[in-house]
Amino acid sequence: MADNETQQASSGEAETEAGRAVPDTTPDERYDLVVVANRLPVDFTTDDDGAISWKRSPGGLVTALGPMMRASEGAWVGWSGAADTEDDPFDADDIRCVPVGLSAAEIELYYEGFSNDTLWPLYHDVIAPPSFHRQWWEAYRKVNRRFAEKAAALAKEGAVVWVHDYQLQLVPAMLREMRPDLRIGFFNHIPFPPLEIFSQLPWRRQVVQGLLGADLVGFQRAGDAANFIRAVRRLTDLTTRGQMITVTDDEARRDMPARHVRAAAFPISIDSAHFDALAQTPEVQARAREIRAELGNPRVMMLGVDRLDYTKGIRHRIKAYGELLADGRLTVTDATLVQVASPSRENVDAYQQLREDVEGLVGRINGEYGEIGHSAINYMHHSYPAEEMAALYLAADVMLVTSLRDGMNLVAKEYVAARSDDQGVLVLSEFTGAADELGRGALLCNPHDIDGLKDIMVRAATMEPRESRKRMRRLRRAVLENDVARWSQTFLGVLTALPSRFPDRERSYDADAREPEPHDVLDGEDS
Repeated sequence: MADNETQQASSGEAETEAGRAVPDTTPDERYDLVVVANRLPVDFTTDDDGAISWKRSPGGLVTALGPMMRASEGAWVGWSGAADTEDDPFDADDIRCVPVGLSAAEIELYYEGFSNDTLWPLYHDVIAPPSFHRQWWEAYRKVNRRFAEKAAALAKEGAVVWVHDYQLQLVPAMLREMRPDLRIGFFNHIPFPPLEIFSQLPWRRQVVQGLLGADLVGFQRAGDAANFIRAVRRLTDLTTRGQMITVTDDEARRDMPARHVRAAAFPISIDSAHFDALAQTPEVQARAREIRAELGNPRVMMLGVDRLDYTKGIRHRIKAYGELLADGRLTVTDATLVQVASPSRENVDAYQQLREDVEGLVGRINGEYGEIGHSAINYMHHSYPAEEMAALYLAADVMLVTSLRDGMNLVAKEYVAARSDDQGVLVLSEFTGAADELGRGALLCNPHDIDGLKDIMVRAATMEPRESRKRMRRLRRAVLENDVARWSQTFLGVLTALPSRFPDRERSYDADAREPEPHDVLDGEDS
């Protein structure tokens, strides 16, 4: 699977069952559960004296998998985030962290290039044009193999390896070549595009073959899983039935039985109980009141929270808000928009242009409609800690999530989890994964339809309290019941329950999970 690259065994390496060479490790250095992600679960900082320290990353994936990995003594393979750093394993928060070193050139070609300037725009419906460069692809293959080799060396016999996201789509097949005894899962955190868009990728077959190295391929939405199965049907001669794909191994692996790969939806979530509790602390509630006072106590505070990314529809919501001011349907004396746009991929040209466009639009609207003590738009281009975000969510009457395309959008779920007061209105793009779960309580919008978006924003700003409470209660039930722990347990439960090609080997890792109910995993289309 994927592109075959000859792996020469050398001193310090051990031959695997498939005849591929991986770095040698001692039994004490191998694990029942190995997570493979682009980044490690910690962020590094360097002080003035050059000393390096770390702190746990605030990301949802760390929150989901941290307790499980600590309980099973798992290992996490990932990049440190810096170029040319030391790659010695270390323990952080009781998780074994195994860095994958990347050079500055590899970061430019593999990460900024192929991952973020080829795959990211392609997988987000070509909102921005993707670039296709062969040297980027070669770097992507090279780095994916390095991740696969690290994971192969760390995994115990019959271990579970869970690979994450679009940066590492070739790892499952490479890992399967090296270690056919493993149970391999892959989860794609971003959308998987329709076949007509995916087919633009010159290396489309290699990517599909890479993903088919997994036993279970998870997606955010049923539509994404269906898109992947369509790609398999069009680009391979494999047999599909519903969610199942039958994979016949190549000539070099004739002795191996056929495998069955399952592709299904597992919508990710957040640590909703934590956000709920955080928003109920006196400090956060006091800060929420303070925020509204600093804004002049507007009748309606609208809020947008995003990475500064062209997929998030930031320009569309700001344009719609500016037109509402121009039309007189909103005024700066009774309404304000707070837009948090955290920095993102600032070395990529498309993101630099987006920042110029957004800040120019904000400046023009503030210049035309702002008054002393009343800004039309309060724009912040930096990130905030969780406590400040919870206070912003509590302060906001209307949450605007207007993504043009989004795998899930966890901001929508954070807003709902923070609203233990059952107040607030969520305006949610129908092009987010969250719309599948939250559509019955949110006001769904098409952000491309500016007039329609304006009408929905006004409806949200003027909604009767009784209706908004009813909607928010419905949203909170969905978010609090389906939290990130349930997501990870469900995925691993399905992965470990799939029939093994090696029935004589006991499963080395058993997720504390159940087989999913019908509402957990949404079926793709039958072939």
